[in-house]
Amino acid sequence: MKEKITRIKEQILEGLKPVKDLGQLNEIKIKALGKKSEFNQLLKEMVNLKAEERKLIGKFVNETKNILQEKIDEKFLEIKNNIKKERIEKEKIDISLPGRKQVHGSLHPITKTIFQIKEIVSEMGFDIVDGPEIELVKYNFDALNIPKTHPSREKTDTFYITDEIVLRTQTSPMQIRYMMEHKPPFRMISMGKVYRPDYDVSHTPMFHQVEGLMVGENISFANFKAMLELIVKRIFGQERKVRFRPHFFPFTEPSAEMDVECGVCHGEGCRVCKNTGWLEILGSGMVNAKVLEAGGIDSTKYQGFAFGIGLERVTMLKHGIDDLRAFFENDVRFLEQF
Repeated sequence: MKEKITRIKEQILEGLKPVKDLGQLNEIKIKALGKKSEFNQLLKEMVNLKAEERKLIGKFVNETKNILQEKIDEKFLEIKNNIKKERIEKEKIDISLPGRKQVHGSLHPITKTIFQIKEIVSEMGFDIVDGPEIELVKYNFDALNIPKTHPSREKTDTFYITDEIVLRTQTSPMQIRYMMEHKPPFRMISMGKVYRPDYDVSHTPMFHQVEGLMVGENISFANFKAMLELIVKRIFGQERKVRFRPHFFPFTEPSAEMDVECGVCHGEGCRVCKNTGWLEILGSGMVNAKVLEAGGIDSTKYQGFAFGIGLERVTMLKHGIDDLRAFFENDVRFLEQF
């Protein structure tokens, strides 16, 4: 029986040598020392041996089991150490590699323009308000004295949700909403997104607009002209040329558009300014009496002026950008410049 036990031990020890996986090692351990192992089968046969011989064989079996357990434990530690070494090798940091550059984000150029204008008008006493982008037709058109036959009401110029609800085409509806809730005198500015079905180098379907309104007694055209010049000069610098041109808007009378010297060509003429050397940035004028009445203001006692500024146009002029669409294409190369 001793030879049989010795043969089994040698087979197990030989089988341990090529093992490199903990799963395989566990299988060998079960086969060598488990309940159904050959050793346990031999122990069952010992009942046929004499007492003296049974004692010697039992001792030999236990010694053999201890030897096998010791070799299996050694193999277990060897495999664990090899696994650890492999992991350390894979996770090793090459300190000769250059460091990773930390990329810092920044505000979008339009956001910077919004913050700048907010700072300017806040110092001038304007109340900054916000309003809904989904607007009622009665505020977007009717209360602003825009006739039902006006081309801006057409579906080619306005995004209609229903016959009575639109995506606002301007921030002007906030004039009406503000007048209905406040008594003059007051100054207010509304900023936000507006929507029109246009798309070219100077127009996008969604853009940002600032709407300003000042209402009080004895307010004249000279007041609003001086205030607009002050705002524009603060944005572009005192050396930037500006001009006013007579215009027509249903919600103001008299009305004027304000132009700023093109920042791309500096007045020489280019595709952005359509070779005029000027870019229109805002429409303005004295608030029409009908608009004041629609807002609940006595037009015989109070006067006011209003203006609307396109923020993308302002930002283009400030930075010499020749295509408005670049603001919304999210090209990192463009945005990193700001």
